[in-house]
Amino acid sequence: MAVGTVSAVAVVRPFRALRYDPAVVGRLESVVAPPYDVIGAEEREELRARSPYNVVHLTLPDSEDEAAASLAEWRERGILVRDSEPACWWLAQEYVGPDGVARRREGFVAAIRLEPYENRVVLPHERTHAGPKEGRLRLLRATRTQLEPLFFLWDGTIELDGLGEPDLVADEGGVVSRLWRLEAEFSDALVGELGDAELLIADGHHRYETALAFHEEEGTEASAWLLAVIVPTGQEGLTIFPTHRVAQSAGDASGTPIEPPRTHLPGPVLYRGGRYELLLGDGFLDPEVVDRFAPGGVTYTPHREEAVAAVDRGEAEAAFLLRPTRIEDVWAVARRGEVMPQKSTFFYPKLTSGLLLLPLD
Repeated sequence: MAVGTVSAVAVVRPFRALRYDPAVVGRLESVVAPPYDVIGAEEREELRARSPYNVVHLTLPDSEDEAAASLAEWRERGILVRDSEPACWWLAQEYVGPDGVARRREGFVAAIRLEPYENRVVLPHERTHAGPKEGRLRLLRATRTQLEPLFFLWDGTIELDGLGEPDLVADEGGVVSRLWRLEAEFSDALVGELGDAELLIADGHHRYETALAFHEEEGTEASAWLLAVIVPTGQEGLTIFPTHRVAQSAGDASGTPIEPPRTHLPGPVLYRGGRYELLLGDGFLDPEVVDRFAPGGVTYTPHREEAVAAVDRGEAEAAFLLRPTRIEDVWAVARRGEVMPQKSTFFYPKLTSGLLLLPLD
């Protein structure tokens, strides 16, 4: 069965959220978590120990069957409760970025209808790999629930005033998320505003493609929907930070020697053996320049000092220091139907998991 319909417009609607009952679980800080793909083994154990109901028991379970059983039990016991009426939500995240600046990023939480990429309604900008999608697909089959929201960008501006006190508040790792359940007139206005929108996946490419595969299998109306946070780009709080590469092998990279750069990089820079080299790549974005050298054993960090220190300690051969990718460049790549190397963009902060879930029934 074909996935979605060739509508050429985004279909957005309110949804009946599944969410924790604070009267049962206590403070939401005990049950929320970062997205599954940024949680290491040590942090996973810490989150699991924080509460027997922490969402990481669902997003990073020992097995998919365990996640499905826990989810069913939590719903039966009232740990997770389903809203009786559909609604859209407004999300504000207050954070201090890797640059030390305090900001506030806002967005709109709704269900969106899945569209295959070729319809040019939802645009990707990064490559994906099969491995992560296989695990996420097994989990989605078992739980039949969108456990974590995906992060989308909309090239526009929305401002909501007079929302009053938030319905949900949670501090996860210093990022304070506030959620307001919107009245019908607010929801209708936002849904109408996004009716002809083009949406760019900021974070969640693997999960989006997993949802497409699941809907292809299921072919049901319920499986056609995805939990989304849609963030307007016309706000100061939307930032992209660089993701520097720490490489065990620099591949065939070489450049022009330069003095140690200060605050701003003159371009993509290779650091090794205590020396800095400017890499040439006219017409290419910094992550694309580095990708062409095929470095090996790459890990990532948003902090330049960490990348350089890893080389100085002898833990890696080289560090590739990158400038932030501009939001207009991300849109340009996506609208050309192209994709960038993985970790080309670092939208900070990540969305907090565990605040709202979307059952596919």
